[in-house]
Amino acid sequence: MHSYQVGVLGATGAVGQKFIRLLENHPWFTVKVLGASKRSAGKKYKQAAHWIEKTEQPSAAANLEVKACDPAKFAGVDFVFSGLDSSVAGEIEKSFAEAGIPVISNAKNYRMHDQVPLLVPEVNPDHADIIKNQSFDANGNGWIVTNPNCVSVPLSMSLKPLSDAFGIQSLVVTSMQSVSGAGYPGVSSMDIVANVVPYIGGEEPKVQTEATKVLGSLSDNSIAFNDFDIQATAVRVPTIEGHLLSVSVKLKNAPTSIEEAEQAFTDWENPIADLNLPSSPANPVRLYKEDRYPQPRLHADREGGMQTAVGRLRKGTVMDLGYVTMAHNTIRGAAGGAILNAELLAEKGYIN
Repeated sequence: MHSYQVGVLGATGAVGQKFIRLLENHPWFTVKVLGASKRSAGKKYKQAAHWIEKTEQPSAAANLEVKACDPAKFAGVDFVFSGLDSSVAGEIEKSFAEAGIPVISNAKNYRMHDQVPLLVPEVNPDHADIIKNQSFDANGNGWIVTNPNCVSVPLSMSLKPLSDAFGIQSLVVTSMQSVSGAGYPGVSSMDIVANVVPYIGGEEPKVQTEATKVLGSLSDNSIAFNDFDIQATAVRVPTIEGHLLSVSVKLKNAPTSIEEAEQAFTDWENPIADLNLPSSPANPVRLYKEDRYPQPRLHADREGGMQTAVGRLRKGTVMDLGYVTMAHNTIRGAAGGAILNAELLAEKGYIN
């Protein structure tokens, strides 16, 4: 039986709130300590957080006193989830790892660190093994694991069956990102209502690097990045939840028919299916045959928001294949993905 006491860093923010909602009735993890900025410290969570989730604020969390994000304030927790903004996440997460408290982070700061796994459990569960090479904590108890950017998650998951079957040579991706991806209060209504904003600062470089690490391989106690090139465009669109991607991909060994490409998705086997992790979807990558699927409004919440949808799979004219893919950006691409990472790491024995 798994039973862990956990903390949440950045608990008052949009991602922190998603952590708290998703953890409310989690069978393995119980929220014990909430951390936020100094201006929130000392207040009850119900007073400190402007609650924006669709459900009621969990009563257990509402009555917890918010602490400063100081490892000394988190005595008794087995690990922490981090929903911190990247502007402060680097030093705070490092301080927790150095204090012997594992950090499972949604922030970007350590994603490209040589010894930090950029983890998507259905794609690269073996990458968790490089945790043992980290040196944040001399005793090896404190470490950092991150999940990818909310676009890189569905991109990596949709590419995995194709990579296994045919190999990836290069790809072009345009991400149509919902407003929730900008956090709260997010994009000004004057900018986004009845409009599309064709630029999201700092987004394209992350998309162009992270998937190559996720789809890389373990080599000499580090990650050897996959060798394909990505050209990315990121735009903000007036949807609420669910990032939709248009992908065109050049393969190393192109399929002879679209049926062969479809078979790659249907034959792909989820490597963690037999672990029965609480947040693991029964069907993590679903291929839709309907021309108008997937759509954020209809499909973002499938499998508790943890499923990656793929559709419009077709032969390309410039590249080998084209398709669209979509996932819930604040669940699969953020808090839910990090919780699944924690479940995998607990099952593998990395969390004491």
